Amino acid sequence: MPPLLICGVLERLNAGEVVIGDGGFVFALEKRGYVKAGPWTPEVTVTHPEAVRQLHREFLRAGANVMQAYTFYASDDKLENRGQTLKITVTQINEAACDLAKQVAGEGDALAAAGVCQTPSYLSCKSETDVKAVFKRQLDVFVKKNVDFLIAEYFEHVEEAVWAVEVLKTSGKPVAASMCIGPEGDLHGVPAGECAVRLVKAGAQIVGVNCHFDPMTCVKAVKLMKEGVEKSGLKAHYMVQPLAYHVPDSTYLGYTELPEFPFGTLEPRTVTRWDVHKYTREAYKAGIRFIGGCCGFEPYHIRAVAEELAAERGIMPAGSEKHGMWGAGLEMHTKPWVRARCRREYWENLLPASGRPKCASLSTPESWGVTKGHADLLQHKEATTTQEMKHALEMQKKAKSSG
Repeated sequence: MPPLLICGVLERLNAGEVVIGDGGFVFALEKRGYVKAGPWTPEVTVTHPEAVRQLHREFLRAGANVMQAYTFYASDDKLENRGQTLKITVTQINEAACDLAKQVAGEGDALAAAGVCQTPSYLSCKSETDVKAVFKRQLDVFVKKNVDFLIAEYFEHVEEAVWAVEVLKTSGKPVAASMCIGPEGDLHGVPAGECAVRLVKAGAQIVGVNCHFDPMTCVKAVKLMKEGVEKSGLKAHYMVQPLAYHVPDSTYLGYTELPEFPFGTLEPRTVTRWDVHKYTREAYKAGIRFIGGCCGFEPYHIRAVAEELAAERGIMPAGSEKHGMWGAGLEMHTKPWVRARCRREYWENLLPASGRPKCASLSTPESWGVTKGHADLLQHKEATTTQEMKHALEMQKKAKSSG
C-alpha cells in the first residue's frame, strides 16, 4: 500500500499504514563530534545546523516517514544542570530543531514531530506544577512552529510521562507517548500494561517504548502494553523505537547500568541490518505500526526497516538504490567467496564473531538500585563536586563487588 501523501500520523495509522520513525540523533551526532557525552544536550541545532539537517536527510533517504526534531533534553533544567553553562537558550535550540525537521520533512513524504523527555526536575522530586511548567515552555515553541504531532519520550516513570502527555494534549495535536522501560515496567514497579493504560487515559493516541533495551526486548514490552490497553477496553496505536545494541545482560534499568556505557557499549554490541529485519517483522506481527529506532540506529538500520516491509508498504526507500536486498549487490564483487554471500539464507543464519578474544560475551550490570526519590539523584546547577565524585566511586565499587 503506497504511503498517503500529506496525511497526518493518525490518519496514516488509522488507514493501516506503517509509519517508519527515524533513528538515534544523540549517539549519531556524538560520534560525529557535535554532541557532548554526559549532558547529551542538543545545542548543535544552533551551533551546527548543517550536521542535524544532513542526518535528517539521511534518515529520510533511508525511508523514515517522521523527522523528529532534535529537542531531546532541551529543557531549561537540563541545560543548566551539573555545571553546564550554555549561552544558547532552550527556545533557540527548540526553534532551530523544529525548523530543521520541518524543512527536511517537506523534501519528502514525511511528518515533523517534536518532543519532550524526562527532566532533572522530576528526579529532584519537584512538584507536578514545576515539572509541567518545564514541558509547557517547550510546548509553546512546538505550537508556534506548528509541527505535525508531539512525542513524550524517554520516560522511566509513568507518573512523569502522564504529566507530559497532559501538557502536550492541550495543544490539540496528536500525542505519542514512549517510555524507556522493558517488560518489567517502570522504575517504581508499575507494570508495562498499566503504564500504557495510564498514558492512553491521559490522552496519548500512540503508546510504546523507546531506548534502554534491545529490539526484541522492546517489542516484548510493547506487546504487554497492547495487552493491557485491550483488556481495559481502550484503543490506541503502538510504537517501538529500540536501541541498536544487544543488551541481554541488562536488568530493568536498561543499558545505562552496563559497565561499558556509553563509550564501550556502542560498537561491539551494535545490531546488524539483518537483526533489524527480524525485529521489524516481529514488531509488525505484533500489531505495531509505528516502527523506528533510538540510540545506535543509523540510516542503514532504518533502511532495513523500510526494506523488510517493502511488500506491505508498496514502496522502497531511495537509499535502496545503492543496496541490493539481502546482499544482492555482492554479485558484482571481485572475490568469488564474497560473491557466494549474495543470498538471504547466508545472512539470515550468520552468527557474527566479535573479534575480541579476551572479552566476555556478557557483562555484569552495575545495579545501584536508585531511582527518583533517592538522594543520589537530586540534581543541581553547580558542577559535580569532588565529594560527590568520591561518593559515586564508592557506590560503583560497592555495586561491582555485590555483582
